[in-house]
Amino acid sequence: MRKTLKSGIFSMGLLLCLNCAIHIPAHAAEDGTDLNLTTFTGDWNGQRQTWLDQGISLDFTHRSDIVRNQNGGIATGTRWLSYTDARIRLDLNKMMGWEGWTVYTQYHSELGGKPNIKKVGSFVGVDNIEVKTNTAQFSELWLEKSMLDDRLAVLVGLYAVDSEFYVTESTGVFLQPAMGMNISFGQTGKNGPPIYPMASFGTRLRYKSADKNSYVQIALLDGVPGDPANPRGSHIKFEKGDGVLLMAEAGHVGEKPGGDDKAINKTAIGMWRYSANYDDLSSLDGNGKRLQRKNFGWYALAERTLLPKAGHPGQGLQGFLRFGTAQKDINQSDWSVNLGLNYVGLFDGRAEDQLALGMTYAHASEKYRKLNKADNFESIVEATYKIQVRPWLVIQPVVQCVFNPNMDANLKKAWVLSLRTEVAF
Repeated sequence: MRKTLKSGIFSMGLLLCLNCAIHIPAHAAEDGTDLNLTTFTGDWNGQRQTWLDQGISLDFTHRSDIVRNQNGGIATGTRWLSYTDARIRLDLNKMMGWEGWTVYTQYHSELGGKPNIKKVGSFVGVDNIEVKTNTAQFSELWLEKSMLDDRLAVLVGLYAVDSEFYVTESTGVFLQPAMGMNISFGQTGKNGPPIYPMASFGTRLRYKSADKNSYVQIALLDGVPGDPANPRGSHIKFEKGDGVLLMAEAGHVGEKPGGDDKAINKTAIGMWRYSANYDDLSSLDGNGKRLQRKNFGWYALAERTLLPKAGHPGQGLQGFLRFGTAQKDINQSDWSVNLGLNYVGLFDGRAEDQLALGMTYAHASEKYRKLNKADNFESIVEATYKIQVRPWLVIQPVVQCVFNPNMDANLKKAWVLSLRTEVAF
């Protein structure tokens, strides 16, 4: 325990000290950002910008979390965990003259303890970088071709659906995993769904309207990501019975509130379905075996800038609402909802800080309740303030209250305190 605390505190202290880093002469990226200001390691004496001009984009991120379960749940205690990734994007038009072609890869690794698995016991989860098995693997590795002035795009390769499906900008600030991919879908799959930390091999097709404000996208992927027998590393393995996952979404980005180009106004609906059969939670067939059923669900989401901050693009009060369902005879939860508020730039001079309050509610399916004598639901309320200390450094304290952890009547309400440090290298 002491070693865990010391490691986490040392990590954050070291990162805070990096504020004193020596300034390197500036170079501007394509979008006008200064790589020496937005990344800790800077522009590498101009080499990074040179590569970017040639179509090679390199990004590196490290997150370090200290999570304490103050009371309730499985047990009180503190755990430290971390996440590090490298992202490479190749613009093949700049590199080779292949118009519309892009290669992208993201490689990540995790270290540290398991605060939810060992201490809290939440069904929803309390930290979005906690994984069952610490390893290093690809979360994405794909090739994409864009056509018709970027209105039509076809992607093939290792793909994680939470990179483009069920995405809401305003929920990205929260630590609980269900604010990324909703738990209604996040609970599914024979080895989990193709979302962080594992991707599946397949394809995605996206089409945008002429004004690019409306879109339809469809993904068809291997139904079992990775290798269930080997959780370490990256694997593409097609087994009999894996089936496929079909996911589709249609959305519209409406008029920007207050005329702010950086404001948000998105509405979308979607569905998902596995082709493979899954065991019913309790019902048996005539031979005494579990009934076999298809796993499917649908979802809807909306987010909007409710109160734009005049004269401050991208700032103001944002609100979101997301609802999703899952097959009631197979899954622990048959529907769930996320809702909340996020204020960007509440205080003058703190344009990128975010103050947010959000809630996730996961309803227990009837068969799961009866089979496990479970509570009717689990709910998490989360409050957080994301502090942009430097363009490359974030410090974020978080408080979460977990009601009915894992819908287990024997687990008491848990209070969870977290502190995240994030560095862009």
